[in-house]
Amino acid sequence: MSDPTPFFTWRPHPWHGVEPGDDPPEQVQAYIEITPFDLVKYELDKVSGFLCVDRPQRTSSQPPSLYGFIPRTLSGERVGRLTEGAIGGDGDPLDICVLSERPIEARDLLLHAKVIGGLTMLDGGEADDKIVAVLRGDFVWGDVDDLDQLPGVLVERLRHYFATYKLVPGAEPNVLTPYGKDHAMQVISASLEDYEDVYGGPPR
Repeated sequence: MSDPTPFFTWRPHPWHGVEPGDDPPEQVQAYIEITPFDLVKYELDKVSGFLCVDRPQRTSSQPPSLYGFIPRTLSGERVGRLTEGAIGGDGDPLDICVLSERPIEARDLLLHAKVIGGLTMLDGGEADDKIVAVLRGDFVWGDVDDLDQLPGVLVERLRHYFATYKLVPGAEPNVLTPYGKDHAMQVISASLEDYEDVYGGPPR
């Protein structure tokens, strides 16, 4: 009798070789690139699949949550159409912020999360949504179902971080608009379709 457990002869690519979750768009899997303790921005090298140093953070602002992306998603044309004023998506996997009550200091890991909302963001005229989720089974945040159930100051911290983390003197901060779970699921569904358009279906 064959073993049904998948066997990899090498580590799967975090963007292309890992499933987007058990039940997307509501329950997703997230690959974490940055923790709330990082003053350096790490980013996945899209060719090799290794986590690399992108740049030191310019300001003293620290990420207010775990931050990474949803595997097998793409911010493409469909995602771009969901953001007013966007000329398209930014061509990257869909970003996600995951709230956890317990400190998680490790990066380059996978976790399961429940989607509760998101933030619109335009970067150079391209849609660069930030999905907001809670760690599945979290004892503090696990029962939150929508963004408006979070403390307002926590949403404000997310908005402020992404509005200013690339800011240079004289530049205008990005404008981010919060949205709820229903719209977030539309964005994730669109990003899954955008990915299939470019890269095809699940790996066999």
